[in-house]
Amino acid sequence: MRNTIIVIDDDRDYLEILSRHLKSFGYHSIHTEENPKKAAEVLDRGAVFDIAIIDINMPEMDGATLLELIKNNSPATECIMVTAVNEVKVAVNCLKLGAYDYLVKPVSKEELNVTIGRAMERKRLLDILEFGNKPSLPRFNHEGAFKSIITCSQNMLKVMKAAELHAAGDVPILITGESGTGKDMLARAIHNASPRSEKPFTAINMASLTGGLFDAEFFGHTKGAFTGAEKNRAGYIEFTSGGTLFLDEIGILPSEQQGKLLRVLQSGEYLKLGSNNLQMADIRFIAATNEDLDKLIAQKKFRKDLYYRLRGGWLHIPPLRERKDDIPLLISQFMEEFCGTKSKVAIDPRSIDLLMAYDYPGNVRELKAIVQSAVNLAQGRKIAPRVLPDELRTCKPSPKKGYYLADGIHNEIVSLSEMERKYILDVYHKTECNKSETARRLKIGLNTLRRKLQAYGV
Repeated sequence: MRNTIIVIDDDRDYLEILSRHLKSFGYHSIHTEENPKKAAEVLDRGAVFDIAIIDINMPEMDGATLLELIKNNSPATECIMVTAVNEVKVAVNCLKLGAYDYLVKPVSKEELNVTIGRAMERKRLLDILEFGNKPSLPRFNHEGAFKSIITCSQNMLKVMKAAELHAAGDVPILITGESGTGKDMLARAIHNASPRSEKPFTAINMASLTGGLFDAEFFGHTKGAFTGAEKNRAGYIEFTSGGTLFLDEIGILPSEQQGKLLRVLQSGEYLKLGSNNLQMADIRFIAATNEDLDKLIAQKKFRKDLYYRLRGGWLHIPPLRERKDDIPLLISQFMEEFCGTKSKVAIDPRSIDLLMAYDYPGNVRELKAIVQSAVNLAQGRKIAPRVLPDELRTCKPSPKKGYYLADGIHNEIVSLSEMERKYILDVYHKTECNKSETARRLKIGLNTLRRKLQAYGV
């Protein structure tokens, strides 16, 4: 885990005990201080922590004073107070000052783990709420995890940042959006940005788990559980232990199977077919659907209790027609994929107009198929309107705008990748080679800009 924790206690031995416990929980970014005044100096210098564990009774500065200082300097830091004396008045005062919780020594390892986990989850939810109100573009801590998602849309970037914040926890996540918007890519990015990234990511299309297949495939079975079962078999839950289980098309799961899935989400336990021994499910659930679950719940086709269990975090991916500025970036990416980086295949500006005007009911998946077909039909020549599908050629072209070169020359026929290269480098040099400023002006992710500049040899 990458969460940062500061522990302040004048008892050196207790500091070492807490530090060992925290490392055993998976937290490794830990700062310890015996002297509360030194801790105050660290905070005054601008250090920010996710969690602060503070002893109440310390010489030179008591825990309540330090708590107040931390909340003034870093309101988002969740503070857990620890004391050897169980005094209600002190506890109430700390909570009024903004403490998340109040623990009495000796604190058991289990109690400490649960309290910190809840504090971390609360902080993540507050961070997501606060982030949603910010007009600025987000900065990613795990750029590599999201590099496969090409976008310059502010709304899409905010969805990705919310996904990154959710990734640090273990709550189930529900991803909604139309077919072809990239729900599976976002689910994999969440896994790659999470503490479970080294463990398996298993994607299941729930449409394939019908009838009796669900129990055998999802939970696994023991030898002799049914005719033909000659050996033990791990199900998806056991196979994915420690990792992430992605439940695609969750909206079409039959009611009977919904109840079985709900039991796993509620208790964390499951039974293999042919066994009476309960096993624990150590997995993170991410579900996705293009169905209207509210409508299915009203029709009693989807369980409301399962819906709320799955929706620990909710991410909605906007359709491509609502983020059309992504279309040139995606076309460039797909042409590079289908033509190769050394290809001289150009695209007619009229074709760009048609591609920009279309609404893409199949979203990014449909755009990719259209580009691939156009490249194949062009056979190395310019991609003209004649190689585009009929439904695009009948669209009314949109007004010419920012997908042309900044120098105002629109008549020159060049490849889209060359057009994009010239524009990005022009903005990059105008910002005096400031990558962060360039990314903000272009409204693209910093990782996307770095990848582009590296391809240009910059």
